[in-house]
Amino acid sequence: MITFKKAQISDIPNIVKLVNSAYRGESAKVGWTTEADILGGQRIDSEGIQEMILKPSARIELGLAADHRILGCVYLEHKEDSLYLGMLTVNPHLQSKGLGKELLQRSEEIALELGLQQIVLEVISIRSELIAFYERRGYQRTGRTAPFPEHDPRFGLPKTKGLIFEEFIKKF
Repeated sequence: MITFKKAQISDIPNIVKLVNSAYRGESAKVGWTTEADILGGQRIDSEGIQEMILKPSARIELGLAADHRILGCVYLEHKEDSLYLGMLTVNPHLQSKGLGKELLQRSEEIALELGLQQIVLEVISIRSELIAFYERRGYQRTGRTAPFPEHDPRFGLPKTKGLIFEEFIKKF
């Protein structure tokens, strides 16, 4: 059982460590959400997390253990009639235990609290296992795509050419 709280500035170092450990480098290969084979460099930095936390229309929701350790997080931003979901992260050593599903469920609760009827997210198109995860939870392809920011090291350094984001939506 995890509890939830909205991230604060004091949480930034732990969020950066968690997100980078789950997506990049050797530590990420412990879990199934790794992007280490397709992207090098960092996934996020302190400045990026601070921007997310300070944005009035957004929040980072943390999933906490009983001892208040951060087990996972998700970025949520109110955009027009949708809640944008990004950076869904679970500690790589704790993946496949239902924490990601709990964070998704909490995200849906927040969307409904905001009076929103849908969540939108983007996934790198070659991440078939991640796409399957979202599809099992009711997310559907919209047909919209966007190029990966290949020349911006804040988001990682592509090891594969031509990466694109695919958009998914879940209406409820």
